[in-house]
Amino acid sequence: MKMVTLLMIAATLMVMAGTAQSAVKSDRFVQDRFAIGFWVDPPADQITDARYKEIADANFTVVHGAFGPQTEADIKKQLALCKKYGLVAIIKPDSETPGKDGKAPFNTAKNPTCWGYHLVDEPGAAGLPDIKNRVDALHKTHPGKLAYVNLLPDYASLQWLGTKSYDEYIERYAKEASLDVLSMDYYPLMTPTADGREGYCNNLAVMRKYSVECNVPFWNFFNTMPFGPHYDPTESQIRWQVYTSVAYGAKGVLYFCYWTPGKGAAGGGEFPKGGAIITAEGLKTRHYEQAKRINAGLKNLGPTLMALTSESVIRVKSGENPAKAIADSPIKSITNGDFLIGVFKHKDGRRAVLLNNYDPNYTSWPTVEFDTPDAKVIEVDAADGKQKPVRDDSPEMPGLQIGLDAGEGRLFLLPAK
Repeated sequence: MKMVTLLMIAATLMVMAGTAQSAVKSDRFVQDRFAIGFWVDPPADQITDARYKEIADANFTVVHGAFGPQTEADIKKQLALCKKYGLVAIIKPDSETPGKDGKAPFNTAKNPTCWGYHLVDEPGAAGLPDIKNRVDALHKTHPGKLAYVNLLPDYASLQWLGTKSYDEYIERYAKEASLDVLSMDYYPLMTPTADGREGYCNNLAVMRKYSVECNVPFWNFFNTMPFGPHYDPTESQIRWQVYTSVAYGAKGVLYFCYWTPGKGAAGGGEFPKGGAIITAEGLKTRHYEQAKRINAGLKNLGPTLMALTSESVIRVKSGENPAKAIADSPIKSITNGDFLIGVFKHKDGRRAVLLNNYDPNYTSWPTVEFDTPDAKVIEVDAADGKQKPVRDDSPEMPGLQIGLDAGEGRLFLLPAK
């Protein structure tokens, strides 16, 4: 009888523990699509059907509503338009909420179009206790909603970070603040005299490290416009930033910016030249069609990307023998070139490889040999998101030829090993 009683007690405790875990889990935001978003939404007087159709037509999936809406009516209108066009929104509550009580305005807690709430941008470590309180309170009062915090890049000073290293800064926010998503902004210099690509990758590596360790997705902002020492990026430079993030396992990429900041809170007069995707006057720049093209492919890859867990990232440098770099990867051989290789595991057990042309200026045509016969290699087609047999781009040449546009990434699925 004692044994039976003990077993019954153990079973009861296991059920209670499972119930408690389910309850905790239900409080947390669960990302259900690849996030393609931006900083600076259309201003309040531009929250119109035409403007939000414009956003959807450019294949964005998320509206970061931190600047546009100014009133309850504005937020309601924004959410209604997002719903109409299949978008979700992260809204920025007014100055009073969500505060330490975690409350959000206008009863948006049960609105599925509202993904969550923007709490703070680029905090230092000193803000951790208050941010944790706000995040925890929001999880309790608005279960399932995203408590969004955007973190600093690694080129911020240690004084600003408030830690002894950038690694420590991200680790503390990942482990102490109960964040639903790790997010940061990094704008690499890509000019004739400055190359910030390695720094960008180093920052992504830190985000990937704690994303995997803490089992939370990570997103990052990247540059789309001229400001300060930054040139106005080309389409291939934008594509490079996007697919490099994806190679590191990002589950969201965020354009800086969509609407060009003016002299208000969003810009403060820092952006006097050029334009983002939409100018301050509401006109499309060339970046609109560029983003539309890039986002279309990314959106099609999105469902598969959401099913992947990052296992490693490999850098293959031009002029160096790639054999050592790819020794433990699903790629047996690759011809000389400049590549970034993201290695993943699919939730169904298959392996995945994101092959990225690391060069943002020139196309590449590597000959690639996977560790499985070509007949078993599947590509996720960015044109429609469908899984298809891998295409040899130069079938008259020996081996499998993979054509990569400047900065482009292509996604392949391989059998489980």
